[in-house]
Amino acid sequence: MNEDVLMTYTLPAFAVAIIAEALVSWRGGKHWYKPQDTGLSVGLLLLSAIIDLLPKFAALYCFLLIYAASPFKEVIDGQWWAWVVLFILDDFIYYWFHRANHEVRLFWAGHEAHHSAILMNFGTALRQGVGERVHKYFFWLPLPFLGFEPAMIFTVISLNLFYQFWVHTESIQKFPALIEWVMNTPCHHRVHHASNTRYLDCNHGGVLIIWDRLFGTFAAYDEQEPIRYGLTRNLTGYNPLKYAAHGYQTLWRDLKRSPTWRIRLRFLLLAPGWDFDGPDKRAKTLRASSSIT
Repeated sequence: MNEDVLMTYTLPAFAVAIIAEALVSWRGGKHWYKPQDTGLSVGLLLLSAIIDLLPKFAALYCFLLIYAASPFKEVIDGQWWAWVVLFILDDFIYYWFHRANHEVRLFWAGHEAHHSAILMNFGTALRQGVGERVHKYFFWLPLPFLGFEPAMIFTVISLNLFYQFWVHTESIQKFPALIEWVMNTPCHHRVHHASNTRYLDCNHGGVLIIWDRLFGTFAAYDEQEPIRYGLTRNLTGYNPLKYAAHGYQTLWRDLKRSPTWRIRLRFLLLAPGWDFDGPDKRAKTLRASSSIT
């Protein structure tokens, strides 16, 4: 419900930002937008909102049970410092959730749709991964045990996602160096959406980019290598159901052709690009083989 209240304020701002950016693109001949592409992003947003309903209510129920049993709930009671701590913990968890979506094939199947966009604009932020809503909230289960109220948790999760809307753009190049070092910025997030081997599976941070710097997944934009947006094999058409299902369909085909259960398990848990009877095309393997760091 907290998220719904926030959405009443943020969605109009998002709509205005998309219209304004589209006008700037049109007047400047930037080609940042295509109507069908934006329509696909809106369709995936609506699909994700529908799929999200049951997992969110299940998560709320679990959060309430865990919070009721927490030995720390008397310590945390909405103080200002509790919100600061929760913000940092939430962003830390988001980093690992987002990284897992790229490094675990089963999770990637639900996240792939978000990366299918070959254009980078505010509308692309609406292109949510549909299937990832199913497993998302498991990552946040430790927070109610630490004494944070479920309402606080859902509020901070929403604020983190709302921040990320603004990093999906080519209209902003770079901020001052200190901001670029600490925060997730449009420059860093454009790298995240690239299909170039140099940039694959990097810059997973939500609000802060420091987690990527700490855990070895940061990649700086190299002006000598322009970004190619989208997937390593892009999809065609504008049917949101096709985009939402594609990752699961390809995973299912790989599972069916696997000769053993051990190989099936590896397909599920290893990063996209792994294969038992072909070249290893995982991002880290490709970078190592081409000496890209």
